[in-house]
Amino acid sequence: MKPQTWAGIAVGVMMGVALGTSAYTFITARGYSYLTDDPQACVNCHIMREQYDAWQHGSHHAVATCNDCHTPAGWLSKYWTKAQNGFWHSYFFTTGRFPDPIQMTERNRRVTEAACRKCHADVVHAMDAPAGGAGSDRYQISCLHCHRDAGHRH
Repeated sequence: MKPQTWAGIAVGVMMGVALGTSAYTFITARGYSYLTDDPQACVNCHIMREQYDAWQHGSHHAVATCNDCHTPAGWLSKYWTKAQNGFWHSYFFTTGRFPDPIQMTERNRRVTEAACRKCHADVVHAMDAPAGGAGSDRYQISCLHCHRDAGHRH
């Protein structure tokens, strides 16, 4: 056989192994559950149990699920965020290189902040009024700064 043929076979085998391993991991780790809005999916990972239990006893339990606060609005944005977070969660938990306690990324902090501001727009609007009167620069107070434990304790 020609060297190009062997190279093509090797690439095909590596892709097959990667795809098979990914499919097996996705099924075994119940990755499909992350496609739903069911908060139970968040406790597939043992490290999220404390956050889930706290959410069940928290003020947002009756009005919001994990996705309401931790994914952006819009189908594409929501599932892109879920895919990114799922990949990195899998990576860090597989390698054991995750911070304990778990930490939000800056991007996820912005997503959650936007969710707070959307649901509580009337209150936030009153707080974000221009500090120096009309025409002055607006300032924002981070919801998460004061209300870090609103959805669930940390």
